[in-house]
Amino acid sequence: MTRISLRVKMFIFSFILVVFSVVTSGWIMIHNISGAFEKELGARAIAIARTVAQLPDIKSHVGENGGSVIIQPIAERVRLATDVDYIVVFDMNRLRYSHPSESKLGTTFEGGDEQAALSEHEYISKAQGVLGYAIRAFVPIMNEEGVRQVGVVTVGILSPTIHSLVVEYRDDMFFSLFWGLLIGFIGSLFIANHLKKQTLNLEPYEIARLVEERSSMMQAMDIGILATDEKANIIFMNRLAKQYTKFHGHTVTVSEMFPDTWLAKESQGSKEVIYRPLLCHGIMYLVRIYPINVQDRPVGSLIMMTDRKEAHMLAEELTGIKTLVDALRAQNHEYMNKLHSIAGLIQLERTEDALNLIVDEISDEQDVVQFLKDNMADYSVLGLLLGKRSRAKELGVALIIDEESFLAEIVNGFSSGDLVTIIGNLIDNAMDACSKLDERTVTFFIQGDTEFLFIEVQDSGLGLPEQPERIFEYGFSTKAKEGRGIGLALVKQIVEANKGEISLSSNSDSGTTIAVKVGEVHGNAEDFRFYC
Repeated sequence: MTRISLRVKMFIFSFILVVFSVVTSGWIMIHNISGAFEKELGARAIAIARTVAQLPDIKSHVGENGGSVIIQPIAERVRLATDVDYIVVFDMNRLRYSHPSESKLGTTFEGGDEQAALSEHEYISKAQGVLGYAIRAFVPIMNEEGVRQVGVVTVGILSPTIHSLVVEYRDDMFFSLFWGLLIGFIGSLFIANHLKKQTLNLEPYEIARLVEERSSMMQAMDIGILATDEKANIIFMNRLAKQYTKFHGHTVTVSEMFPDTWLAKESQGSKEVIYRPLLCHGIMYLVRIYPINVQDRPVGSLIMMTDRKEAHMLAEELTGIKTLVDALRAQNHEYMNKLHSIAGLIQLERTEDALNLIVDEISDEQDVVQFLKDNMADYSVLGLLLGKRSRAKELGVALIIDEESFLAEIVNGFSSGDLVTIIGNLIDNAMDACSKLDERTVTFFIQGDTEFLFIEVQDSGLGLPEQPERIFEYGFSTKAKEGRGIGLALVKQIVEANKGEISLSSNSDSGTTIAVKVGEVHGNAEDFRFYC
């Protein structure tokens, strides 16, 4: 089926509109002109009738036998002089004493609208007469003393018909119709072209289909999406956004939906925000904000919410693979160095030293792996610690895992991804803190089950500068590198979202210690170094 373009629709619509407007206005104009004519003709007719009614010869001869001989010539002279259609004088018995057609003299006046005039009333009426529809003025004729009515003068002027007015103003109507159509055609082309430009040359049905497609795509996405205008009013929410925010009411602003959060402050900004944590209804989300610009002018923002736990569940396999790859790479580098040492000892024919080196390496590695397998119930944490240990050897850092460490179960409210995030960021920051020193030691301690979790990481670095608690602020980093200052802020968000505590102790002598406590810590963990 061929669709009619917007330009053709506009032309057809404007043509119909202009024709209707011109015809309607023309009819109204003709009607008004007709009414104005009738009013003017009525005033003229009654003025002439009053004049005739006051003539002495009319007063004295109306109602007398043979009076028409005197009255008829007078009435005809006045009629011709004033260019009216007829002047009829009749007495109280309605006998005519004047008429344009002399055959009507002496006959009875039968207009049907003369009764009031016989009772000394003066008025104007429109009625069907002998010569057609006419505006007729009735004026009573009084005797010389003015005390008795002797007859009536009626002056008639034929009213113009609608057809005659249309014929008379035909050229004006055609002129108006032509210019109206021309202006309407040009205007419709201008409006159609302007609308096409504003709608990126898309037809209305294409816009409707595009909106429906985009809306369906937004609803089908597995992340919560909110769109705002330039005043931070929420103008669109997909199904997941409504589910996450538990909101099903009318339009509100971002600050009303997310009160007392960083999102309420930054939703109107022009800065892009990537994966920043947000706590909403007790659930942690990762939020991205993308400014929306139209023709280089900000018109709002696109806010995307991802359930952090769901994201971790989907990413745990990839996270485990990445950790395993890092561990294998570090171990490969470490073992290559060991193999080079063993090969050198063999070439020097120091086979006993080479054998001792192999035995020590196998024994030490087996002890660590066995300890972690026995004490770490979660394989993600186990793999992470093995990877970090290999990475520490590669960096020349001694990563010491406290012998009293254990992880029987994952504490309620946490996931494997949460522990990987916390432990990985704390160890990485500790290794960075002492990477440029002669003594490079990082001590790691963890104890936890379903009821509690205690983690402590201590480094041998130089400590932190003034206001060390700022390391938990989003975007703050002592490395001053782009993309840093996110890890510890994320750790703090995860801990506080699960009603935990995070503490910090730092000085130039003993380095920095960061401890995480969730739930009711008991046993050896309670006696361990926890800085409040």
